[in-house]
Amino acid sequence: MNRTPLLDLAAQYRGIGGEIQEAMRRVLESGRYILGPEVKALEEEVAAFSGTRHGIGVANGTDALLLTLDAWGIGPGDEVITSPFTFFATAEVISRLGARPVFVDIDPETYLFDVSQLEQKYTPRTRVILPVHIFGQPADLDEVRASAKDRGLKVLEDAAQAIGAEYKGRKVGSFGDAATYSFFPTKNLGGYGDGGMVVTDDEELAERLRSLRVHGRGPQSKYHHIDIGYNSRLDELQAAALRVKLRHLEAWNEARREKARIYDQSLADLPVVTPAVPADRKHIYHLYIIRTRRREELMEHLRERGIATAAYYPVPLHLQEVYRDLGYREGDLPVAEEVSRQAMALPLGPELDQVTQDGVIGAIRDFFLG
Repeated sequence: MNRTPLLDLAAQYRGIGGEIQEAMRRVLESGRYILGPEVKALEEEVAAFSGTRHGIGVANGTDALLLTLDAWGIGPGDEVITSPFTFFATAEVISRLGARPVFVDIDPETYLFDVSQLEQKYTPRTRVILPVHIFGQPADLDEVRASAKDRGLKVLEDAAQAIGAEYKGRKVGSFGDAATYSFFPTKNLGGYGDGGMVVTDDEELAERLRSLRVHGRGPQSKYHHIDIGYNSRLDELQAAALRVKLRHLEAWNEARREKARIYDQSLADLPVVTPAVPADRKHIYHLYIIRTRRREELMEHLRERGIATAAYYPVPLHLQEVYRDLGYREGDLPVAEEVSRQAMALPLGPELDQVTQDGVIGAIRDFFLG
């Protein structure tokens, strides 16, 4: 039986293998493997792509969030408002610093946190708003920024899944006080291992992050330390590969949008919910998500036909066992809970060919229409 993966990374490599091998050769021959010229060039290129002044490469997307919050002094007694419908890392970093995540329910059509509910979540301890551009769709950034400005709060965009997405004609990453990216292999801009980056216009924050990522190093030498920092460095091999992929990113994102449009049209008459995209957003479809009350049945039906799917996210963050002490109960954030029971990802990627996509669509239609 032919297998249809959720994302075919091997096919991606076949398309750019020569460029990747040349980039790897360049690094291996240089003798520089950590925080060298490739990292510096990637930082400049990603910052320019995002419309920001600074890029700071780190070991992964989780560290990008963690180091930024740490650089702002977030810690015990502080609260950070974010979404319950995202990967665990978004809340984990808040807790790791001793602060408290405060969750806002999501919009049932976009799955982004509902900015109209922010007001009721503020307390004197609120320090940061952390919107998540989930699945590649930008959050309501004007509303978030206005609300944060009124209260003197920081905005940190979690753009792990959204590099290249646009809000009102401007790329995400340039709206908050800082934004973070993940270069995990499955991301739209993914490496061949872990990697992450913070982008910002704030020069002081950028310098602090550059220190924190190398054990809080001071300007004198690597043996002088001004902070308790981290070992969170982006390596040269990953940076070189990412520089190759960055040149293809816009075309890849456009290909994803086209395949998402085909899904939208082909599934419109079925009892599934397909993504809603406001007119002022440009979605990059890190994942193509549908919702159905028959999720488990549909996933099994597709699995039997060799088609990979995945549930996103089956347990919302406020109901995770580790967060029982926060006091949330089932029913507190009903939209996130319902979406978590129904949402699933379909195969998607720039390399998904029409025959394969038609096979996925046909299998879904067979399930609902017989």
